[in-house]
Amino acid sequence: MLLLSVLIYGSHAPLLTLCKVDGAIPFSSTSVVVLVELTKLLLSLLSLLPGWGEPPGPALSWRHAAPFALSALLYAANNNLVVHMQLFMDPSTFQVLSNLKIVSTALLYSLLLRRRLGPRRWLALLLLLAAGVTYSCGGLRGPGDSARMALHVSPVGLLLLCVYCLISGLSAVYTEAILKSQALPLSLQNIFLYFFGVLLNLAGSMWSGTEGGFLQGFSPWVLLVVLSQALNGLIMSVVMKHSSNITRLFVISCSILVNALLSVALFNLQLTLLFFVAVACIGLAVHLYYGVT
Repeated sequence: MLLLSVLIYGSHAPLLTLCKVDGAIPFSSTSVVVLVELTKLLLSLLSLLPGWGEPPGPALSWRHAAPFALSALLYAANNNLVVHMQLFMDPSTFQVLSNLKIVSTALLYSLLLRRRLGPRRWLALLLLLAAGVTYSCGGLRGPGDSARMALHVSPVGLLLLCVYCLISGLSAVYTEAILKSQALPLSLQNIFLYFFGVLLNLAGSMWSGTEGGFLQGFSPWVLLVVLSQALNGLIMSVVMKHSSNITRLFVISCSILVNALLSVALFNLQLTLLFFVAVACIGLAVHLYYGVT
């Protein structure tokens, strides 16, 4: 499951590139988010059918479902924040600076869940941060690209970035805490989470409106994006239930390898020295966090 998640994370950006028409994304991002949440909800409902998954467990009440409303609200806020942040910084800058959510997630994981991370493990997480920043700064290069990269971000963009990193870490750690605190089957917990997710994102989609229709610009590539992201969301819920958000961070970082190989194969991009520096940082981080006793 972890390897599959690495493949899905790594293939997401190349898939979005394949979705483009005349260099632009032809579909509404809010529509995709709604469909991803709906697909996860349907798959979770399917897993509760007799013979497909775990039994429902103890008697249920609204107290079991209510905590997931906040979790879904945090995820929905973060998804919308990503869109608005692009107005105050260029995409390359966002790609570099968004790696700071590794630090925010680790800090909140340690503080809120009271999981002590020793100096060796903090060093491993800082290496993951270094790998993400290094790769984003120029791990891949097109035929005519400049070797230099400049960050372009406004003060408002920096403020929104801090909020984004905080909400990203808080939503992940809060969801992990709920999943582990309840003696309920994961499929049932997922139903609660994705039910609220569908409601909130559908309301947001209706509020903002979608020019040209809800499914405007959809193609087989877009449907593949929806299915892959829904499957990855379900895998990540398993990771948070039975492992931790730290494992999720390592999965995301390892997906750099898949992203780079697909980009080279599909778009004729070139690997640079920074890519190999990032790979070395990830390898050392995995060794420090999981391999040294």
